[in-house]
Amino acid sequence: MDGAHEFDLVAFGAHPDDVELSAGGTVALEVSRGRRVALVDLTRGQLGTRGTVATREEEAAAASAILGIAHRENLGMQDGWFEVDQAHLLQVVEAVRRLRPRVVLANALEDRHPDHGRGAELVARACFLAGLLRIETTDRITGESQTPWRPSSVYHYIQDRDRTPDFVVDVTGFEEVKMRSVLAYATQFHRPSDPDAPATPISSPEFLEHLRGRMRTIGRPAGFAYAEGFESSRLIGVTDLFALS
Repeated sequence: MDGAHEFDLVAFGAHPDDVELSAGGTVALEVSRGRRVALVDLTRGQLGTRGTVATREEEAAAASAILGIAHRENLGMQDGWFEVDQAHLLQVVEAVRRLRPRVVLANALEDRHPDHGRGAELVARACFLAGLLRIETTDRITGESQTPWRPSSVYHYIQDRDRTPDFVVDVTGFEEVKMRSVLAYATQFHRPSDPDAPATPISSPEFLEHLRGRMRTIGRPAGFAYAEGFESSRLIGVTDLFALS
């Protein structure tokens, strides 16, 4: 593997809006630091109760513009039906090798929606496999053979269920950007203008209050006004003790 990378950060989500809901503040923070960030949605949210594939695509584009990311794509897997198998792993391996991220964010390790935990395993396994020389893949854009690439880290954001983070990111000052990116998914969240839309676990006005409150709750023990939490499946090492302050 050579040392050249295309993106500093690539955030994967099983559905459009997963990343915005759980890591939107972190994404906006890293963009503000000049880092190249990409989002990859595994599915188009085909089974969602509200909205359509077409509206989700429009909303994802609007959210991407709000966050200021450099690139977004959708792997077109089947919502609710994708599995952690060879075919789907190779799809993610191809994306990882093409985007060449330093750091990857992925779905929660375990959550209410089964696609989230399954997406977490799929992405984490694919990131490891992407570094193996004997796995051959072809860049779906250029048609060229790909070289191995393994991100330095894979972290999992926290979604519906409360989980104890291994670390938190201070997103104070970016909480409103996050909320605007979430609200770009107008079909999915509370809309007073459409009172007859079917109810879902995230469509009430209380959910949006909860989302903002969760950032406060996660941040408070670390002394941050707003934060987002992440888990790591491996030990995190530092070279500077004072970087932990």
